[in-house]
Amino acid sequence: MKHGRTGASRPVRHRLNPAFTVARQLGGMLRTGLATLIAASLAAPALAQTCDTFSGLATPRFVTLKSDDAIGRTGPSREHPAQWRYRRAGLPVLIVAETPLWRRVEDPDGAQVWMHHALLTGRRSVMARLETDLRARADDDTALIARIETGAILSLERCRAGWCRMSADGRRGWARANAFWGVYADEAGASGALEGAQDPCYRSLPEPAATAARDATAPGGPAR
Repeated sequence: MKHGRTGASRPVRHRLNPAFTVARQLGGMLRTGLATLIAASLAAPALAQTCDTFSGLATPRFVTLKSDDAIGRTGPSREHPAQWRYRRAGLPVLIVAETPLWRRVEDPDGAQVWMHHALLTGRRSVMARLETDLRARADDDTALIARIETGAILSLERCRAGWCRMSADGRRGWARANAFWGVYADEAGASGALEGAQDPCYRSLPEPAATAARDATAPGGPAR
C-alpha cells in the first residue's frame, strides 16, 4: 500500500525590482534557519524577554502569510520599492523588527523584506527543509501517515520533546521538529515542554488588529 505524499512545487516568490537586489546569490529556498534565529535573538534580547514592542509580542517570532499575493518592500512604507512578490499563503516567516504598522520579516531562505502587518497572521505553519515522515505519534516506530516532501508547508499545532504535531492535505500527525523552518530552538530540542511553555511571549497569538481598521480607511486600503 502506498502512503500519501505531502508536498508543493509552486514558486514561493518573484523578484519585482531588479535594481534592489539581495546582496548574495540565492542558493535555494530551504536553507537552515537556526543560525538566523540565533542571530536575530542576539540582536534584540530585551525585546524577546519583555515583549516591549509595538505589537506587544516578542521579536523574533514566527508568523505566516495570509494570501498568495504578498509584497515585500525595501522599507516600512508604501513609498519604498517593492522587492519581492510572495505567492504562497501560509508561508512561515520570522518577524525580526517592527514599526507601528510594518514588520521586517525573514523568509525561509534568509532574505529580509518589510511587510504591512495586515499581510501576516499569527497562525503557525512550518516549511520542510528536507524530506521526512509524518507519523501517527511522536515516535519513529509508529504508523507512517505520509511522506513530507522538501518545500511542503504544513499547519503547526504544537511541539513537544523535539516533535511537532502538524497537518496538511487532510492528514494530521507528528514529525521531527528539526526537519522544518518555522520552529523555535526550544521546540526543536528534547525538552518535554509544550510550545510557549518556556516563554509566554512565544505563544501562537494573532497579530494585533488595533491598527487594521485605521489602515482599511486609508487610500488604497491595506498596503500589499
